Amino acid sequence: MARKKEYIEEEVIEKAMNLFWQNGYETTSMQMLEKAMGINKFSIYASFGSKHGVFLESLKSYKNKVKSIFDKFQNATNGVDSIKEFFYDSVNIADHDGYQKGCLLTNTYNEFVEKEDELIKEQMDSFMVNLKGLFIEKLRMDTSKDEETVMKQANFLLLAKHGLAAASRVNSKEEIEDYIELIFKNI
Repeated sequence: MARKKEYIEEEVIEKAMNLFWQNGYETTSMQMLEKAMGINKFSIYASFGSKHGVFLESLKSYKNKVKSIFDKFQNATNGVDSIKEFFYDSVNIADHDGYQKGCLLTNTYNEFVEKEDELIKEQMDSFMVNLKGLFIEKLRMDTSKDEETVMKQANFLLLAKHGLAAASRVNSKEEIEDYIELIFKNI
């Protein structure tokens, strides 16, 4: 007879997500996961199959965590001002437990860019395509911009968002705010 789980999967995945967010995939060991999740290795393997399985579930949990920010951004109607607000919202959600860790998806994208992991690559590509699409949509609200300008600015904003995620791991709040303000001086 199978034993009843003595934990709630969403709660242990939230703990794993925070660990991966802070340390990255490669640096996070099974022992670290056991300790952070509060369950043993057998339970981790039984529920998620592997460290990789825990990581995939952690990415889903993170997407749910930031869903409200993306929904707000998607529904926004103020063009470039909406993008700027999204940048600020992105930084604010990363301020968790007194330290900043950037964006888990951007961190993952950077960590896995050279790896042959199709499941992770699909998730990251989907995220980046969606984000760039939202930038394009908001930039097009300014009818004075031609399509070439919109595309160049969308590419710039995508790169700036990566930079913001990296900077928010180590820079002060004031430095981050200066960075965001300068990004939007030229948009």
